[in-house]
Amino acid sequence: MVLETMFIGLACSMLFVELTGFYAGGIIVPGYIALYVDSPLRIAGTVIIAILTLISYNFFSRYLIMYGRRRFVIMILIGSLWTVLGYQVLPNYFPEMIELRAIGWVIPGLIANTFQKQGILVTMASLAVVSALTYFIITVTLII
Repeated sequence: MVLETMFIGLACSMLFVELTGFYAGGIIVPGYIALYVDSPLRIAGTVIIAILTLISYNFFSRYLIMYGRRRFVIMILIGSLWTVLGYQVLPNYFPEMIELRAIGWVIPGLIANTFQKQGILVTMASLAVVSALTYFIITVTLII
């Protein structure tokens, strides 16, 4: 089920990029989002951490030279740090918000990297379209 969802998400993402030129938060992200459609707080947590990652990157980019691969790695690292912090803080201080956490460690950094390249609105719209298409294909073919 997971492998098929990831493959279909990857195919839909690549097709979307070829047709529109917009990335849906990275080519693997829509597959992961489609796996968590039934858990909207996880998706919200992932987007919140991606936005925090972008804000952190913008702060650090004032003092450090970050572009290309360096920017990409920094985004992944900052996203991972926010994710770990979320895993540590939310259960201890906000037990009722346990579901408001990120999907994976890499996904928020990938989304933040795409936010920085093409903007939050375009990325979120693209991510919503491709993830919904992936989820629709998966449910129609009864893989989930």
